[in-house]
Amino acid sequence: MNKTMKVILLGTALTAAMISAGCGDSSTSKSSAASGSSQSKLMQTIKQRGKLIVGTSSGYPPYVFVDAESPDKKVIGLDMEMCKQIADKLGVPMEVQDMSFSALLSSVTAGKVDIAVGGVSPTPEREKAMAFSDLYLPTEQKLLVRKEDQHTFKTLADLKGKVLGAEKSTTQEATAQKVEGATAIGLSSVPDAVLQLKNGKLDGIVLEGVVSKQYLVYNDDLALADVQFDGAKKVSAVALQKGNDDVLKIINDVIKQDTESGQFDKWVDEYSRIAIEKAGK
Repeated sequence: MNKTMKVILLGTALTAAMISAGCGDSSTSKSSAASGSSQSKLMQTIKQRGKLIVGTSSGYPPYVFVDAESPDKKVIGLDMEMCKQIADKLGVPMEVQDMSFSALLSSVTAGKVDIAVGGVSPTPEREKAMAFSDLYLPTEQKLLVRKEDQHTFKTLADLKGKVLGAEKSTTQEATAQKVEGATAIGLSSVPDAVLQLKNGKLDGIVLEGVVSKQYLVYNDDLALADVQFDGAKKVSAVALQKGNDDVLKIINDVIKQDTESGQFDKWVDEYSRIAIEKAGK
C-alpha cells in the first residue's frame, strides 16, 4: 500500500470515529434532556438547588411553632415532621421560611417557597391559584372566649354585635366573617389575637379545635364556648404551584402513609405535649 493510500484510509477512519463519537454524545445529551423534561419544573428546581424550601406561619401548635429554647429559634411541629419525610423522599435537605399567614400562600404562587404548610386548608378560591395535596387531620372550628363569657355565647345569634378575631387570610377569618351581625377582625397571628382577647379588645377568637386546646393549658382565664359554626369542618393540606404532579405524588404518598399508620395522631399528641411543656417554662 502506497503512502497516499495510507493517508486516505487513516483520514477515513478518523472521520468515522469522530462521527461515531458525535452521535454518541448527541444520544447521551438527548437522553439526559429527555430525563430532565420528564420532571416538572418544581422537581427540577428542587433537585438543582439541592434543598426543599418549606414556607409556614408559626404560632400554630401542634402543627408549627417556634422552639424558643433552640439557639436558632427552630420551627417544629407535626407539619415539620411531615415535610422532613417529603424532603427525604426527594433526596434533599429541608429549609424552613417562617412568615405571616397572609404572605404564605402568595409566596407559593410567586415561587418563593416550594410548598406551604401549617394548618393550610384548600378553598375554592385558593384552588384557582394553586394545587393542594390530599387532606389530613380533619377537625372543627371553635370559639375561644374569656372564661367569664363561656356560657354567655351558646349560639351564633349570641354573637350579634360582638367583635370576633382570627388570624388574617385564614379559613378561621372567613368563618368569623360569616357570622351575621358580628364584626370580624383579622390579626397577624394567633398569639396576637389571644392577647387582644385577654385585653378585652375582642369578644372571641375563631380557632381550629386542636390548636385552641394548646392555648387553654396556660391561659386559665380562657375557655371554649358552645357555639357551633355552620360548615366549619377544618382540614389541612400542603399547597404548591400547579402543574407539578410528580412532587404532588410524593407528598400524597407521605400523607397516605402517615394517615394509615396513625402517625399524624401520634404527632398531635407528641407536639401538643411539647408545646405545653415549653409554654410552661
